[in-house]
Order: sequence, then C-alpha cells, then structure tokens
Amino acid sequence: MYVPAHFAVDDLDEIAGFVARAGAAELVTFDGIRPVATLLPVLWDWPDGGGASGAKGESGRGAGGTGSRYGRYGRLVGHVALANPQWDSALPDVPALAIVHGPQAYISPSWYQSTTQHGRTVPTWNYTSVHLTGPVTFHRDEGWLREAVTRLTERYESGRDGRWWVSDAPEKYIAGQLRAIVGVEMRVEQVEAKDKLSQNQNLADRAGVIAALRTEPDAGSHAIADLMAAREAAAEG
Repeated sequence: MYVPAHFAVDDLDEIAGFVARAGAAELVTFDGIRPVATLLPVLWDWPDGGGASGAKGESGRGAGGTGSRYGRYGRLVGHVALANPQWDSALPDVPALAIVHGPQAYISPSWYQSTTQHGRTVPTWNYTSVHLTGPVTFHRDEGWLREAVTRLTERYESGRDGRWWVSDAPEKYIAGQLRAIVGVEMRVEQVEAKDKLSQNQNLADRAGVIAALRTEPDAGSHAIADLMAAREAAAEG
C-alpha cells in the first residue's frame, strides 16, 4: 500500500483496535493466473496472548492446538466455504494479503477555504485502511475448525441477551457444518495502515471538510467527519 508519511499509522494498538472493530477482511491470494478475493470475518491473534490486539492465543499453537506458527505480527484466523475454490488454488509460495476496510468519503474542493483564496485545489477521497500480509495456511482439521468457529461466535455473541452458543445446535448438524468449511490462518509478517483524513490541508480547510461531511446523506461521510474531528481534538490537547 502507498502510505505517505503524513497519512501513516504506526501504533499497533490503534491498528489492532481498528481491525477488531471492522471484524472482517478481504483475503486476497494468487492462483497462478489472477488474484482471488473473499470477504471473511477474522480474529487477529498475538503469540503472547496479548500484544497489540489483546487477543488470547497460546504461543506456537494453532486455534485447535495444531502447532501453527505465528508471524512477526501474530496471525489472522477465519474460514471460507469448502466449495470456495480459493483455498485450494492459492499458490503456497505467494504471500496472501488481507485488506481491512474502514469508512470512506468523497471530499469536494468547494469545502476548502483555499478554493476561494487561490483555486489551487482538487477533489480527493478520504478513507482508512489496513493491509496485513503473510503466508496463509488452510485447515481441514475438525478440532482446529471447531475452536475457530467457537471463538468467532464468542466474539459476536458475547454480551447479547438470549445469545446463541455453538452447543445450542445439534452436534450432528454442527459436525456437518464444520465439514463444509476450511480454516484460514495467515501468519502476519507485514502491517501497513493508512488514515487519509486531510492531514495535508490547513486547519481552516479541514474544518470546512468536517462541517460539510456532516451534511452529507451517507454514513461513511459522517464516520470520516467523526475521525477527523477526533484527530483535531487530540491535536489540541
């Protein structure tokens, strides 16, 4: 990912929090002819049971205790459908890429004070994004899959009234569902994060962008306005 210095995010705790809130990633692999992508829910684990993500994992072990290795920045855990050809076509010697998307919004030059002053402005696009890169392993082991699915379920069911547990479904049914999926484990070797939030504009122009975004009809614009406003507040002190 192209990350100019003024848009770069280096704090691993901040990045891990972003990934956790997003909850899903586009897994991109190469089958020898073309890139292939699947959106899947993921968990980001760290080998010491903490790290930037605060995830609970056991050093040197897979989700089901199969001995998988962690990468420099931990690992991503998820699953895809058995019928999805991506897991069987991904070249093993080509690193995979997981793209985690955040909010995004169009930025109009008409929102800049600078446009009326000198006119040297152009449209742009504000967004937040994280790229995680590393080798990926696919798992068919029932124990590995069961723990991964249980952990993902706990991630999204925890704290809900009348929550659902994996054990609520008949065991025979769950066993059949596990046979229909394939586990995904990426050893994360590289982390790239970008917050493009008009940091390259002056204070007055940023204020104009925040105010205008709040009048836009879409949720993405409002989310970008909130992120920009939070950054301004942090800078003030």
